Amino acid sequence: MARLPRIVVPGQALHIIQRGNNRQPIFFCDKDYHLYLGYLSDAARQYDCQIHAYVLMTNHVHLLLTPLHDMSPSRCMQSLGRKYVRYINSHYQRSGTLWEGRYKSALIDSERYLLCCYRYTPGHFLLLRNSPCIELNPVRAGMVNHPAEYPWSSYRCNALGQEDELIHPHDLYTQLSAEAVQRQTVYAELLSESLPAESIKMIRDNTNADTIVGNDKFKDEMARVLDRRVEKLSHGGDRKSVEFRRGQ
Repeated sequence: MARLPRIVVPGQALHIIQRGNNRQPIFFCDKDYHLYLGYLSDAARQYDCQIHAYVLMTNHVHLLLTPLHDMSPSRCMQSLGRKYVRYINSHYQRSGTLWEGRYKSALIDSERYLLCCYRYTPGHFLLLRNSPCIELNPVRAGMVNHPAEYPWSSYRCNALGQEDELIHPHDLYTQLSAEAVQRQTVYAELLSESLPAESIKMIRDNTNADTIVGNDKFKDEMARVLDRRVEKLSHGGDRKSVEFRRGQ
């Protein structure tokens, strides 16, 4: 069965994950991280993607962004990928693919789940060894004890006010407080709070499935906006049935 088109709605946030082929490293030294962020900044600006949060791990990346046009994410990621792979293959005298297929993405119901996606973790910093995350991913991986210790994420910008030209604050982030320092404090406190297990599973599963992080009402709304089905059909069943044809 042909895969569904990516679910992209201009103005709605996306959680994106891209992994190295066979979970192999995609960054090998500090220069690689710097160049990736530079290419990402250029591509995001060129193709109108607002980056709210990111983390660059050794073998994968997480991005939280809002596209301004329906083709913004794919063009941004294609441009970024081409430039970065060209650099890696040339610099390290290698060939072949760097990425594990297409990037994964999920449309985020911003009102309910955007700040959960920033956090995407179920407990205090020192208890994160077995939990997924965006800015807290390095803590989960045991690379650092606190997210501020990791240089390749947006945590220092969002929680500590460090300048990062790549970051475009989401409206819900700015609504945490009218004053910048207080907003950063509130944000840091949010990241140390527990996140329900069902929210973690929803974010993880729907990102891997390229679908939607949101409730049924939000999914129905996005289906009407896109004028198409937004959830994958279950396997099996009567493919000649009226229900199946309607789903198609």
